[in-house]
Amino acid sequence: MRMEFQKDKFSPHKEIIRSSFLADNIVIVDGFPGCGKTLFGPIISSLQRVEIMQYMFEIEFICRLFDLHKIEKDAAVTMVKMLTDHKLYQSMMGRDTNFRYSDLSSVFNYPKPLQYFKRIFGKGDMAIPQKIDELNPILSFVAHDLLAYSDPIFEALRGRLTFIEVVRHPLYMIIQQTLNMERLFASSQARDIQIYFEHKNEELPYFCSGWEDLYLESSYIDRAIYSMSYSLDKNKSKVSDLESPSKGVNYLRIPFEKFVIEPQPFLKSITLLLKTDFSNKTSKALRGQNVPRTKVSEGIPLEIYKRCGWVPPNKDLNEGEELEKRRDWAVEMGASKKALEVLDKISLEYEEANL
Repeated sequence: MRMEFQKDKFSPHKEIIRSSFLADNIVIVDGFPGCGKTLFGPIISSLQRVEIMQYMFEIEFICRLFDLHKIEKDAAVTMVKMLTDHKLYQSMMGRDTNFRYSDLSSVFNYPKPLQYFKRIFGKGDMAIPQKIDELNPILSFVAHDLLAYSDPIFEALRGRLTFIEVVRHPLYMIIQQTLNMERLFASSQARDIQIYFEHKNEELPYFCSGWEDLYLESSYIDRAIYSMSYSLDKNKSKVSDLESPSKGVNYLRIPFEKFVIEPQPFLKSITLLLKTDFSNKTSKALRGQNVPRTKVSEGIPLEIYKRCGWVPPNKDLNEGEELEKRRDWAVEMGASKKALEVLDKISLEYEEANL
């Protein structure tokens, strides 16, 4: 006799849970496109016990779907717990590790690449939980525009999490964000694996929820400006919530401009929050990112940065003139009067708070 299983429409709601965990210490570096957050990956990973930098796209997708009310809270929170543990387990097994030489997240851009080659040939499976207990690794992520959507992460990880928000002057982010609007979001390319929703028969990216019509009627440069403005407002609200003791999350805000000129105070705060210390690789990692530097714009000439709009600094310009050059670029790109007013407003607010 064949048994048939049917979902009972009257069955009680089952809450999705996960009470145990493998990842006891997790750091997330987050920020807007163009803020310089990837500079922190190799530096933080050079600290004792910190794992190689990883991206956390699956978790970002879950958080954005939750924000759009497409995932129940218990499911979103439990998925964050599962995926952080899964990423640590896979990393300790030597799986899902990036060996592509030129990638920012490659083991070859990690201060201790040999340990990941050793893991390929080491014991795995049942030996991994004990290995995690012995080594006490710190899981390291770099995220993209996550803070405003991060409630499931804070709920899932609480005191196990150190959340670092990297902020930067809007004029230093405007070029990359405009290029993103043109190359990724505008055409809904299949390569852009991101959360979209439908509005007036158009596919719109997750971040323009609440200002859909303004997004549709705006140019690429205006979209970039409005996106920063709306996202900054959402982040401010989230930071106020984070500062509540009930959240139990370690939160650190780092202005990019201050870090690249004088990194040590921020690095000290990071080591205290992560309960770790510098290693013999940290100085080399800092040099590799040209930190400290005498001028904010003195980045490293990687192809990916050039593709995102980075150009070498003009030695004849001071910091203020570098900013003015980027505002002139926005004008040349056809930014509307209204958008320029918004850009000037968020720029002034940033300068007053961070410079």
